[in-house]
Amino acid sequence: MANLLKVDEGFIPCPAVENDELFRNGFFEFNITKIIDYIGENGLVPHEISISDFPREFSRINESHMDSVELGEPVILLEIAPGRYNLVDGNHRMERARREGITKIMTYRLSAEEHVKFLTRKDAYLSYVEYWNEKLE
Repeated sequence: MANLLKVDEGFIPCPAVENDELFRNGFFEFNITKIIDYIGENGLVPHEISISDFPREFSRINESHMDSVELGEPVILLEIAPGRYNLVDGNHRMERARREGITKIMTYRLSAEEHVKFLTRKDAYLSYVEYWNEKLE
């Protein structure tokens, strides 16, 4: 069961520097580069998931990039709403796996408590906490 998020009045948005990869989900923007650093620094362990759990419509595919996609690196999922995870990094890996008939893929899954610190704006952070908590009521 997901927990209520408490507003951290001292929240500092995650900075985005040139060449950082960002993921926009409507009003919310997450720094994927810093999430990847966090995963490596904290030794998070990837878990296997079924590819069929993630619909294709979340994938925007650059076909010219598909031939160079490596499947060895896990994709990243963020818990965007209680119990609901969105693919935020690895769309090309997920699509290549689908095309090759692979049914499972490794993933890092970050809870709201883990990934909220990677929002790039304070107003988005405050809105996210409110959004999250409303989903639990």
